[in-house]
Amino acid sequence: MVSPLLHMSTLHNHSHEPLPVLPPRPPESHKGDFGRALLVGGSRGMSGAIAMAGLAALRSGAGLVTLAVPSSIQHVVASFSPCYMTHGFAELAADENVEHVSALVAELQDAADNATAMALGPGLGRGPAVGKFACQIYQQIDRPMVVDADALFALASNAGELSSTALPRILTPHPGEFKLLAEAFLGKRPTSLESQIERVSAAAQLAQQLHSGNGVVVLKGHETVVTDGQRFSINLTGNPGLATGGTGDVLTGIITALLCQGLKPFDAARLGSHIHGTAGDLAAETLGQVPLIATDLIDYLPAAFQELRPRATEVD
Repeated sequence: MVSPLLHMSTLHNHSHEPLPVLPPRPPESHKGDFGRALLVGGSRGMSGAIAMAGLAALRSGAGLVTLAVPSSIQHVVASFSPCYMTHGFAELAADENVEHVSALVAELQDAADNATAMALGPGLGRGPAVGKFACQIYQQIDRPMVVDADALFALASNAGELSSTALPRILTPHPGEFKLLAEAFLGKRPTSLESQIERVSAAAQLAQQLHSGNGVVVLKGHETVVTDGQRFSINLTGNPGLATGGTGDVLTGIITALLCQGLKPFDAARLGSHIHGTAGDLAAETLGQVPLIATDLIDYLPAAFQELRPRATEVD
């Protein structure tokens, strides 16, 4: 049975409220004070996605960042930057048995025990074994988690085996991924997401369906929607130059870093979307929209955070 869309009047609009503020950084701070991020992803041919997410997490203030990737690409991912750490795990074969998948999840559980927040999905790849791997991490690891890219595909492909979770989760689908999730979990693929009312209502319904009060859906695109099923916000930063591969991976890294620094899921998603779009706007002012690429956003993250200085994100 397909549930009707939520009526906008049942949702509280936070779009015009002040942006969340990062806690000030005391003079005696050390790296452990700003969180440990663990980002899981990468596969052969897609090492750049997880590397960009990791670089964005570093530039967004996470104290320590570790990228968990298949061992076959660990050296490639490590070569992108000396500033994050890497953890290699065995590559999943297409016909991997359940026991091996569970063993890999247990290995990552050990790594996650030291993490403040996680991300799952950039460049992870697809297939039955990868799907089970992603879904077990999603449901079993008790850390705030940003879920993106191939992990979203895994959720949609295994919807019948998943139950609602109260663990803090932030899903960041683009419209195509959102339609797959809506079909899998709401019983109907939206025919159009052009109307802001439809986008907000459908995203809020998905947040309610997948989570028990502690989940957020970030429906990316022009005027990105951020909602936890009870409230929503529309992000007004960003430009068409962001419509290029890898920019979503950068957003994943930004939001993960904000979770590491103590923001709640809705606040981290809202502020992260704003910073991501601001970096894109600053990059486009200098480079133009047409030549803009995802790594440009990482380069402009420092300036985007500087835009927030009147909100006292640091102690001088």
